[in-house]
Amino acid sequence: MTKRAADHVVTPGRRVVVAGMGDSGVLTAIHLARRTDVVGISVRPALVSGQELGLRVAFPDEWARDYRVDFDRFRRLDRVDIRHGQICALDPDRKVIRLRTPTGQMGSLAYDALVIATGVANGFWRRPVLEGISDVDDALHDVHARLAQARSIAVVGGGAAAVSSAAQLSRRWPDKAVALYHPGVLPLPRHHDRTRQQVARRLAALGVDRHGQHRAVLPSDAELAAIGSGSISWQTDQPPVEADAIIWAVGRVAPNTSWLPSDMLTDKGFVRVDADLGVPGRRGVFAVGDVADSDPLRGSARNRADRLVASNVVAYLDGRPTRRYRPREHRWGSVFGPSDNGLDVFSPGGVRFRFPRWSIDTVVQPLIVRRGIYGGVRRGRTVSARCPDRG
Repeated sequence: MTKRAADHVVTPGRRVVVAGMGDSGVLTAIHLARRTDVVGISVRPALVSGQELGLRVAFPDEWARDYRVDFDRFRRLDRVDIRHGQICALDPDRKVIRLRTPTGQMGSLAYDALVIATGVANGFWRRPVLEGISDVDDALHDVHARLAQARSIAVVGGGAAAVSSAAQLSRRWPDKAVALYHPGVLPLPRHHDRTRQQVARRLAALGVDRHGQHRAVLPSDAELAAIGSGSISWQTDQPPVEADAIIWAVGRVAPNTSWLPSDMLTDKGFVRVDADLGVPGRRGVFAVGDVADSDPLRGSARNRADRLVASNVVAYLDGRPTRRYRPREHRWGSVFGPSDNGLDVFSPGGVRFRFPRWSIDTVVQPLIVRRGIYGGVRRGRTVSARCPDRG
């Protein structure tokens, strides 16, 4: 517990537990902090964003500066009681959560409203395990060092994580053989066609060797969750290919919901939600982010439903009507992440907006993200992933 949170007086009937302090959880807690007493539960002592995988593996120091942020740097989390632990069980009838601390101690936490934002497990970059900050930084270094040693890198998958990884790795090491293998004719099947065509042209310009209509024979879950090497075989009957390093970005996600009662989950383990992101039959329980079965794209995180779910939590506590979540038809946002040309953002309709390179560090991050989205982020220590030389 932080000292600021420990000094805060709890208002009866207004305690909201935010289970999971990733991208969606942090923003939800920020919106709730002014109107409720918030307890955030996180498996890490910092925000470790699930965004920009390509930047993370290719330029980990740059990624860590903006996407690995200690909780005490967020000004609007000063009133939030953040607890480092892993949730083990939920008793929705008693409105109690059971959690385990990093030292193995068990505890209980009562709530008046609950926001489930525990996200999903996905590859080596999104793991639902209790970690210290040194574990996070060591993992950044280890992945980057492994890729730095490879002469050839194969990225398998057709979504934004795969595309950004191939693009950033080719940008980082233009002399390496970087290939992208994806099932469709073009990558990004859930984006607008205009976005997909622009992305394909950009990959070609970066020197990425793109192979469409390749559907891989997938290895075990353990192998998918690590940087691999060796041979890749194809369900689509192409000859096997060899690579020194393989990134499996195939979208095989597992929702972090083992602690929830089965009646709250879909057949695939995601949290069932109504139109207002409330869990059916469980008053005062809401879900947001990748863990919520909010729409076919599960896009409540990217569509900034954190503000809506916070508003609905307060409405529930006040006895007022809640509002509906309205999903987008296509995915949108940044695909490549920051590059030498700047930051490209694609609208749901496939229109590209570019922030010039100079504006990323002077406008986008300090003003739009840290001040506008997060409401103020204090300066922190420089994080080094101890990366090999960039030569």
